[in-house]
Amino acid sequence: MAATTISVEQDQFCCSVCLEVLRDPVTIPCGHSYCLECIEDYWNRAKQKGQWSCPQCRQVFNPRPLLSRNTVLGELVEKLQKTGFQAESQQSSKPEEVKCTSCTVRKSKAVKSCLMCVGSYCASHLKAHEERFRGKGHKLIPPSDQLKEKLCPQHDKLLRLYCHNDQHCVCSQCVKESHKGHETVSVVDERAKQQKKLQETSLKSVQKLKESEKELRYVIRYIKHSTEAAQEESERIFSKLIRSIEKQNSEVKELIRVQGKAAVSQAEEELEKIQKEMAELKRTGAELEKLSHTEDHIHFLQKCKSLHFPTKPVEMPSTDALHYLMYKTTKGALVNLKDNLDDTLQKEFSKISEKVTLLKESSSKNNSERSKVKDADIPYNSEPKTRADFLQYYNDIILDPNTANSYLCFSDGQRAVTTRADPQPYADHPDRFTSWAQVLCKAGMAGRCYWEIEWTGNGGVSVGVCYKNMSRAGGGSECKLGHNSKSWSLDCSPTACSFQHNKESMTLSAQCACRIGVYLDFRGGTLSFFNVSDAMVLLHKEKITFTQPLYPGFWVGLGSTLKLCSI
Repeated sequence: MAATTISVEQDQFCCSVCLEVLRDPVTIPCGHSYCLECIEDYWNRAKQKGQWSCPQCRQVFNPRPLLSRNTVLGELVEKLQKTGFQAESQQSSKPEEVKCTSCTVRKSKAVKSCLMCVGSYCASHLKAHEERFRGKGHKLIPPSDQLKEKLCPQHDKLLRLYCHNDQHCVCSQCVKESHKGHETVSVVDERAKQQKKLQETSLKSVQKLKESEKELRYVIRYIKHSTEAAQEESERIFSKLIRSIEKQNSEVKELIRVQGKAAVSQAEEELEKIQKEMAELKRTGAELEKLSHTEDHIHFLQKCKSLHFPTKPVEMPSTDALHYLMYKTTKGALVNLKDNLDDTLQKEFSKISEKVTLLKESSSKNNSERSKVKDADIPYNSEPKTRADFLQYYNDIILDPNTANSYLCFSDGQRAVTTRADPQPYADHPDRFTSWAQVLCKAGMAGRCYWEIEWTGNGGVSVGVCYKNMSRAGGGSECKLGHNSKSWSLDCSPTACSFQHNKESMTLSAQCACRIGVYLDFRGGTLSFFNVSDAMVLLHKEKITFTQPLYPGFWVGLGSTLKLCSI
């Protein structure tokens, strides 16, 4: 029985979350398939309150479906990666068969074409041709059905030259007449020059699109983290208000969610455009590859002009404006809303809506301006230089009593903590540190943020950041700030200073001061600590790829006091 051939494309086996070929594919109840890691990460971050949906058709499942590897689909993807996609590519590049022009009854397959005779010949007629024109300089080329295109339409002579002035192929008679005095070269030399130029342009286009694709993926992830951090801050403030404000709380969160979704949608549209351009570029590259193997120089020069490679830069969303929208502006407006309560509730909420709309328009305008600047754009990971520059990103962080260890005692309006020998009568809470004398701040951060603290005493302190899911219960390293993979800290004592992460310690030559500044650039992937007692001196800078919003956290030694600074 003859084997059945099925035509498939690689895009049919791509995960719609990561846009790559499926890895460990799983199929959910609605029938759509994803990478196991991608769908688990999507559901873990969705926070849908007991409901889990499909990223494509949005069908909701409750309870959460159990996931198991689709063995048949996995084996099919692996097999097609090895054979299927390559075979399809090879089949699509198979040249068309050229018939012999001298055969009268049944046309045989041509093996050569003659440029002088403007004809194609099978093996038997080629032999007769060679016997008749032996030694007369008839140029034989691989079989082609486009021989007339290689002749000058005016003089009926072979197009052997290329005119740079008029940008097309000419014959020797054209050079003597209408192209007299023009700069001409042989079609062989011109073909080699243009082929090299096109190949270089193709490589540059591929590299630029890959870089843009990578940047857009990061921007999408950054926008989602910023949206999550802003929603958490909104939830914290609204939780202190009376029941009459709960309706407005939902509306503000919805407003942030919609704007975050719109920003993600905008970036995803750009990503989809890149995917389409990549597919088109792949098709054009295949045509160029096919064209590069032809020995027919004239055919190459006539067809290569139709090959185009995109050079327009991809417009990137302004993430700095998004952070300002998602965090600072919303937070400031909501604090005012809390102080004015019911009498000004509707008025202040209208202000929030207006600010969100204006900032979104400003963000779009900034994107347009940045696209005009192109290579002169300031890189996204550039950092402030002076303390005044850092203070532009200042955040008035607030300690969360629900996370404080029972041996920590609050003072100065809950802006300072001291470790005592006797425990405080705090209520049980799942977020509370049970063994280490630590406390976290209430709001998560996912942008450019700066804050300062002061400390005194002989017990020392640790100043750092951590993910929200860092363990709290127990005395192991998984709960100690800076001693696990989910936290980073600067450990300070009167005599020494060190940086801690994931059980690794780095002793710093600089001595810690009583006032420390912390700068976080979530998107740029940097965490920096500064001595700001006299001048602003860098103590340590760490390059990190953050994957979740970060919470400022502190450990306070027995007898020491740590205080949040107000600027």
